[in-house]
Amino acid sequence: MLFNSYEFLFLFLPLVLLGYYGLLLQKRLRLPFLTVASYLFYGWWDYRFCSLMLISTLIDYVAGKRIGASGDKRIRRRWLTLSIVSNLSLLGFFKYFDLAARTLNHAFSFFGAAEPFIPLLHIVLPVGISFYTFQSMSYSLDIYLGAAKPARSFTDFACYVALYPQLIAGPIVRYRDLAAQLVERTHTLAKFSLGITFFVLGLAKKVILADGVAPLVAPAFEQAAPGVFTAWTGLLAYAMQIYFDFSGYSDMAIGLGLMLGFRMPQNFNSPYKAVSITDFWRRWHISLSSWLRDYLYIPLGGSRLGPGRTYVNLFLTMLLGGLWHGANWTFVLWGGYHGVLLALERASGKRGLMPRAPLAMRRAATFLLVLFGWVLFRAGSLAQVAAMFRGLFGLNGPGGLIRAQIDATPLPYLLLLVTLAMAFAARNTWEIKWKNSWGLALFLAGLFIVCVATILVNTSSPFLYFQF
Repeated sequence: MLFNSYEFLFLFLPLVLLGYYGLLLQKRLRLPFLTVASYLFYGWWDYRFCSLMLISTLIDYVAGKRIGASGDKRIRRRWLTLSIVSNLSLLGFFKYFDLAARTLNHAFSFFGAAEPFIPLLHIVLPVGISFYTFQSMSYSLDIYLGAAKPARSFTDFACYVALYPQLIAGPIVRYRDLAAQLVERTHTLAKFSLGITFFVLGLAKKVILADGVAPLVAPAFEQAAPGVFTAWTGLLAYAMQIYFDFSGYSDMAIGLGLMLGFRMPQNFNSPYKAVSITDFWRRWHISLSSWLRDYLYIPLGGSRLGPGRTYVNLFLTMLLGGLWHGANWTFVLWGGYHGVLLALERASGKRGLMPRAPLAMRRAATFLLVLFGWVLFRAGSLAQVAAMFRGLFGLNGPGGLIRAQIDATPLPYLLLLVTLAMAFAARNTWEIKWKNSWGLALFLAGLFIVCVATILVNTSSPFLYFQF
């Protein structure tokens, strides 16, 4: 079920809110109700995958209890190992088996083995598995590290893992940040109104802006030889599409959480205003960046073991972060690319690579580096990567009449200009001080109607991060 679908907007969401607030005098039933509703939401795609999430939840709940109850370091470590191995095995099989099989088949073919030496299973990727396994696993890690206490009940923990607003594509919320809210939440009209604001604005980001520029993306990345204009507009459009698509989902998730009394962390902070790649990763997908920092980079040694080891740790962390995004070597290259850039910035010291450059120049240079990274992220193969870079540098020729391309479909080009202006100049959703007023209510109502009409005309499309 998609947040931007009629089933969600006019059936699931109203029924859940009515049921949740209808239990006003039976507050103890609210979490069980939300847990069941979240499993129904998840099972809308394929009910069989609910069992995978339940298995992960059960293992981590028991592991967390055992870790918290034991004073023996060896026992605690065994239960933590069980949690980590079970989650990574679940994620590894469903997401990476076919990638590993294809890679090994190609390797064996050099020694004369007939392909496929290892048969491909063509496994269907369970939606959101990368998010809920990382979230569930962080619970066991935090208890082991002394940063959190075990959940008071299985219902609390099951609701934390399955909570439908952030289940499919984050934010990746730490249990310690939600534990108190699972016990007691405040429900106010102001919080509910703020939730509606975030949700409607996130919906508009997705269906109007992200989906609006999407038609410019495929022609650039799927042509064998995109022209320079097609390549640059397609790449810029993809940068705007993935930003407004993913930040739109995050805003909707945060808004839905507020409607239920939960406050979730900010996941985006105007990333294209970053003045360095390090700054970019403080602003982009913040919940994943902090997860990788706390549970991978720091345990590897962080910056404590000298400059050389720091650069290696940065590279490995980003390499694995790239692999987390998808079962394709282009994602690994994307992660490695950002790892190299982060290492170079760290080597240059606190002043960065361009300490004397004006702010606008540093932002432009950072955005250009991020754009080149998006080529690796979006391309489905190394051949597509090569074709796009040839197009970007004009090696494929101009690629047709520019005016004719714009005149044929002017709206996506207009929306591309709008999204670029918003990404670089506008305040983000968190920076605006929202105050309830009739003007805001009418604006949101009108915007919601436009979104619904857009969905009716164009049909709803999945969020890009659903594939991860």
